[in-house]
Amino acid sequence: PVLTEGLPWTWESFPDYLDSLQGRRFDIDVCSQLPHAALRVYVMGQRGADREPATEADIHAMAAIAKRAVEAGALGFSTSRTLNHRTSDGQPTPTLTAGEDELTGIALGLAAAGKGVLQVVSDFADPVAEFAMLRRIVERSGRPLSFSLAQGDRAPDGWRVLLAELSKATADGLPMKAQVAGRPVGVIFGLELTLNPFSHHPSYQAIAGRPLAERVAALSDPVFREQLLSEQPGPRAVLAGGMLNRWHKMHLMAETPDYEPLPENTVDRLAAQRGVRPEEVVLDHLLSRGGRGLI
Repeated sequence: PVLTEGLPWTWESFPDYLDSLQGRRFDIDVCSQLPHAALRVYVMGQRGADREPATEADIHAMAAIAKRAVEAGALGFSTSRTLNHRTSDGQPTPTLTAGEDELTGIALGLAAAGKGVLQVVSDFADPVAEFAMLRRIVERSGRPLSFSLAQGDRAPDGWRVLLAELSKATADGLPMKAQVAGRPVGVIFGLELTLNPFSHHPSYQAIAGRPLAERVAALSDPVFREQLLSEQPGPRAVLAGGMLNRWHKMHLMAETPDYEPLPENTVDRLAAQRGVRPEEVVLDHLLSRGGRGLI
């Protein structure tokens, strides 16, 4: 709703966007970065959305736009290389697999302007290789780079590896920094939200378009419930990045949220205590408060 109804879409270029912001009132100071996904699809069209490799002409065009953006007032350039960022239909972000040549070309666009910060979020599935690429981009462009430092499931102790590589880079005089969130990044699941742990089960898919009250009634039916709990999620579940059944990281959100939940209160621990499957604990909670329980 924010994207389709909440924005006027009165701009095309990045300078136009800044002009649009200038015409609004804000309670805080704001700054803006040039987003890679919008830039890539603007230049490449469907090829960009489909994550095809950028051509030399594509890269040249993106670099020119990036240069104009920071000259107009963009703080810098931001790119995403994480499966956690997806389109409204669940597809990975267009920038997920952008090549080093593309990222370097855009960074050189900032270098030509003599300003602008590079900002990256990545899954760092291979921390050493991914950081080495970011280091080469900084070496080529001379622009400062900041990346989000987090710990996921894909690379155990990846954050330690990244900090070690960062220490080497800064010791060599490269302007690179790590950003750490004050709190862990989280996702909220619910029957009224984008996803819930049953979103890609065949039985739930069959009722997904119904009003909340009808879905609650169906999910509360013992026969329907038994069928749902007997199913495995469909192939589109992989688009959710494996988040939908990480019971060891899920907590039942109370009406007053607990922002520092304890490990012993995860869904898998609660299920073990109750002698039931984690799916049953989740389903019962989703149906609480008239179907407004949140995970």
